[in-house]
Amino acid sequence: MTFGEILIVLLNFAGALAVFLFGMKLMSEGLQKFAGDKMRSIMGKVTSNPVRGILTGATVTTAIQSSSATTVMVVSFVNAGLLALSGSVAVIMGANIGTTVTAWIITLFGLGESASAFSLPMLLGAVSLLFMFAKRDRLKSIGEFVIGLALLLVGMEFLQKAMPNLEEYPQFLEALARLSDYGFWSIMLFVVIGALLTCLVQASAAMMAITLVMCYNGWIGLDAAVALVMGQNIGTTITANLAAMVANTNGKRAARAHLVFNVIGVVITLVVFRPVMSLIANITTGMCGSDPYLPVGTAGYSPSSIPLALSFFHTFFNVVNTLILVWFIPVIIKIVEWMVPAKAEDDEYVFKLKYISGGLTGTGELNIEAAKKEIEDFSKRVVRMFTFLPDLRTAKDDEEFDRIMERIEKYEEITDRMEIEIGKFLTRVAEGGVSQQSSQLISSMLRIVDNLESVGDSIYQIAATRRNKRQDAVHFDDHLNQNLQGMTELVQKALDVMDKNLNSDYGDVEIAEAEAAEAAINQYRDKLRAEHLESLKTHAYDYAIGNAYSSLYALYEKTGDYIINISQAIGMKFK
Repeated sequence: MTFGEILIVLLNFAGALAVFLFGMKLMSEGLQKFAGDKMRSIMGKVTSNPVRGILTGATVTTAIQSSSATTVMVVSFVNAGLLALSGSVAVIMGANIGTTVTAWIITLFGLGESASAFSLPMLLGAVSLLFMFAKRDRLKSIGEFVIGLALLLVGMEFLQKAMPNLEEYPQFLEALARLSDYGFWSIMLFVVIGALLTCLVQASAAMMAITLVMCYNGWIGLDAAVALVMGQNIGTTITANLAAMVANTNGKRAARAHLVFNVIGVVITLVVFRPVMSLIANITTGMCGSDPYLPVGTAGYSPSSIPLALSFFHTFFNVVNTLILVWFIPVIIKIVEWMVPAKAEDDEYVFKLKYISGGLTGTGELNIEAAKKEIEDFSKRVVRMFTFLPDLRTAKDDEEFDRIMERIEKYEEITDRMEIEIGKFLTRVAEGGVSQQSSQLISSMLRIVDNLESVGDSIYQIAATRRNKRQDAVHFDDHLNQNLQGMTELVQKALDVMDKNLNSDYGDVEIAEAEAAEAAINQYRDKLRAEHLESLKTHAYDYAIGNAYSSLYALYEKTGDYIINISQAIGMKFK
């Protein structure tokens, strides 16, 4: 085989794999757009109940067809406390079960001549949906899903055709045969190969597709294929562990739990390997009438027997290991706690996103829930920042005043960075393809983070005005201080309403309370302004005092404007 021939084979193989992965991506995104808000809220409703966690993990992964994406999402949610560590382990177990659906789709529809028979009619139907119902978002999403499935099957057909006929290259077949001649050590070798290749490809579904094609073409036997699949289950955990590098302690532990679960599952399977394989072989023989251990070309051999047996094993491996290890979740937690020791909590002045610290999960719709939780944390930080302002007035000396001022400055810097990072994240989510409803929600979220940052700026400006007043030795009497205290209480109430709205389901938010709080701020501002103008006429205080006083109540009222903008943005997409 010349270099040119090898290059053509590799390019054809890479192109076929690209079609397969693109099809899987379209499938995933189509389902997510169709599910919309329901899919995003599933993860937020998981409790520590193991059964519910397993069902949730299996459901989400079946929909998005990526256990890596699910576990990255789990790491993000555990990172900020949305999921307890025990609940996350159950979700990860379910994710491993959900990912077995891919193998069954490939085995039943994507091997042999069946791919062409299914894919072209599906493409025709899907394209018809897109053209006939272009303005109906959910039907378009179904069309995208069907196109993705069709392309996945086409990619599988291309993968089969891209594989060279190894009968023309007996040396390669002999090399593969020699790798299988070491008994149990051959099994271990293929486990390692499967893990390493999956780490490199970063897609266990793609490695499963390649393994199934190799089985169908007779390149490898059932034992080697099963070992590759076990290795793939270990290799796929690398994605979550990479995402957890910037996570907190619990986020890292959730990622390690994925690795521990799969490693223990492989060890258990290796201990009872022969009885398990005998059971799988008997089930397969009963289903298709062909023993998957029959050599290629012998009487009774069927090329579909090994892929079928491999799909049975993949499901058996994940379901049985889950049924066993679900009783040992506390033990798994102890192991990961030993692997990732606890450390001191992060300093409140250190900028660190919680929910989206691992980046995109690769699933556009589900990223929105992480962004929503990050915005909730942003809101709490701004509300806390506002509580520092009264301490500036009551500071006993310059040292205490400067310490509080420095604290406000740090918070203001953090709010600036949070706006940038959350905004960038939401923009990337929107570019990845989401439903029309989710696109509108992202627009609302971008408006929210912009106004949250503006609230932070206003709080800093109030603090800076207080600092200038102190430096210029400008003093307010009790009446002016009481007026400003009244304005502080009104703005604090508006902030509390805003924070409550941001922590609720956006679809259920009633902004009447927020509008009432804003109206109270405006009315009080009008009252203070009228009194101030009258005091200037009567020379009740000098210009410096009047200027500082009017600047402060105006800044408080401006803060209220940004606050009501946030509550209005929450309900914007539901009008």
